[in-house]
Amino acid sequence: MDKAYQHAPDRPWIFRTYAGHSTATKSNELYRGNLAKGQTGLSIAFDLPTQTAYDADHILSKGEVGKVGVPVKHLGDMRLLFDQLPLEEMNTSMTINAPAAWMLALYVALADERGDDRKKLRGTTQNDIVKEYLSRGTYVFPPEPSLRLISDMVSWCYTEVPKWNPMNVCSYHLQEAGATPEQELAYALATAISVLDTVKAGGQVPESDFETVFGRISFFVNAGVRFVTELCKMRAFVELWEEIGRERYGVTSPKALLFRYGVQVNSLGLTEPQPENNVYRILIEAMAVTLSKKARCRALQLPAWNEALGLPRPWDQQWSLRLQQILAYETDLLEYEDIFDGSHVIESKTEELKALARDTLADIDQRGGATKSIDFMKESLVDAHIERIKAIESGELTVVGVNRYTESEDSPLGAGDGSIQTVDPAEESAQVRDLKEWRSQRDQSAVDEALANLKQAARDGTNIMEPSIACAKAGVTTGEWGTAMREVFGEFRAPTGVAMVIKTEGEEDVAAVRKEVERVSEALGRQLTYVLGKPGLDGHSNGAEQIAARGREVGMNVVYEGIRFTPSEIAAQAKENNAHVVGLSILSGSHLDLVRETIAELRKVGLDNVPVVVGGIIPPEDSRALRQMGIARVYTPKDFKITEIMGDVVGIVDKAWLVEG
Repeated sequence: MDKAYQHAPDRPWIFRTYAGHSTATKSNELYRGNLAKGQTGLSIAFDLPTQTAYDADHILSKGEVGKVGVPVKHLGDMRLLFDQLPLEEMNTSMTINAPAAWMLALYVALADERGDDRKKLRGTTQNDIVKEYLSRGTYVFPPEPSLRLISDMVSWCYTEVPKWNPMNVCSYHLQEAGATPEQELAYALATAISVLDTVKAGGQVPESDFETVFGRISFFVNAGVRFVTELCKMRAFVELWEEIGRERYGVTSPKALLFRYGVQVNSLGLTEPQPENNVYRILIEAMAVTLSKKARCRALQLPAWNEALGLPRPWDQQWSLRLQQILAYETDLLEYEDIFDGSHVIESKTEELKALARDTLADIDQRGGATKSIDFMKESLVDAHIERIKAIESGELTVVGVNRYTESEDSPLGAGDGSIQTVDPAEESAQVRDLKEWRSQRDQSAVDEALANLKQAARDGTNIMEPSIACAKAGVTTGEWGTAMREVFGEFRAPTGVAMVIKTEGEEDVAAVRKEVERVSEALGRQLTYVLGKPGLDGHSNGAEQIAARGREVGMNVVYEGIRFTPSEIAAQAKENNAHVVGLSILSGSHLDLVRETIAELRKVGLDNVPVVVGGIIPPEDSRALRQMGIARVYTPKDFKITEIMGDVVGIVDKAWLVEG
């Protein structure tokens, strides 16, 4: 073989594990343990109150504190989170969006306090609000002020923390919401364009420095199990980003034009049945973003094999880390140039995806850009996900262990107590106590002054970063920063993307359930009414959207108003709409608390006779607890046939209101 194609091994990508839970102290222990095992970068998971800029004692935070990540309530938590970790040497990724400016402010305030050089800080804030409107739901402010906050960070970071990536355009959750490869390409690139255009228009960055700003935009993508398509998608991203840089912004520096991206491989495709098979899926997906040198990721974090069941244990995360290390160090992958160059199959598929993405980008551009196209993009994603779900239901799309080859031996991997990580329920009250103690020990006049200056900067267009850092140093809490911003910018409720009526012809199972809905509705004297709610702060709405769409398809009156409602608000919706059944969708691990509270609120408004069903990532022991509370049915990811769920719900209504009533 020609040795010209072989060389000394390239430096591997950054090995990350997305982690954080319970408290800053426990998360710090986890980080130090992971780094000792060979992880080379941190990827911090924040809990939902932190992600949505609420304090631990806010009503919407109830049951959510420390569940899906670490709570960071103030500078004191940031100190504990990075205890014994050298900030100047770390590469820290923060999955934070609406309050990204605040979390970076806390990080910089800590660096200042410790005497670290701001200019040596390296890492990334995700900071992609468009995808939050479309797929993940941790948005806070309306589009225009949200873009302004991102623009402020981009404009501030390139001089103050020049090694920091102020924005990580995140297409990961778009694929989780059902995006096709061309939608993932186009929607992510449209988001980057909207941010860069906003920065240009903002006037904070001289034209001569714009190339530097362009070069600091990074991406965070998803890699699914369709290996060839995913590999070609990444090559398409690389080529389209360079094309946009050269043609739209006049960027010429090869280094600035590089498509810099990190990856978390697909969690949507992880299965609850036969979860051990997920190890193979994760490996194949990791290969899609590492085998092609010209499209190789800069950082990679892999889910654990059992994430469809609950919170992974440290051993589960270690197993995923070892996969990366074997791929990087035991194989000869890093010793060769791009092994796909010259492949007519790869080149053809890449060109096809680029052409489809250009067409979609042109459509978004014509609509006024990403922020003006949110309704259109959301509806398109919901429609694409409907098609994917129906393909799995019909068997057209094979998912091993779910709709094919379902016979299985019992797995020893997840047996017994401790098979998943759990969070002590007492942690939440401890966090609330800590918050009260923090407030009592600070200089309130300094807090008030810092918040007043922050609000003034938000109103008059001054860059938000230095006032936010001043707030962090004064002891302002995450919720107080969020409240100040809400007062100036207002709040936002994103579209659900669920069409009012979806007609399907020729599907026998849908037609059969529709007949049952008609029969029960006639006996009830009005259309069967299903109030579907997402209590708490969980913004992963894909499942709820699919249930709402299918419920309307089979003829139900489905009331679904989106995410982030309190249990009392959901009870009020049920009362107002005279619900025959209430459905709750919860994927944050807060199901026991939120269901218990919703049942209590339904009882308060006289609806204790209305059956309640629950869907989410719910371990078997919690399913039993929910049924003991009186929940009529618990659905988990193994219940993938949505029309069957709808038929089951009709039966529950029939029994509750007609047979027993």
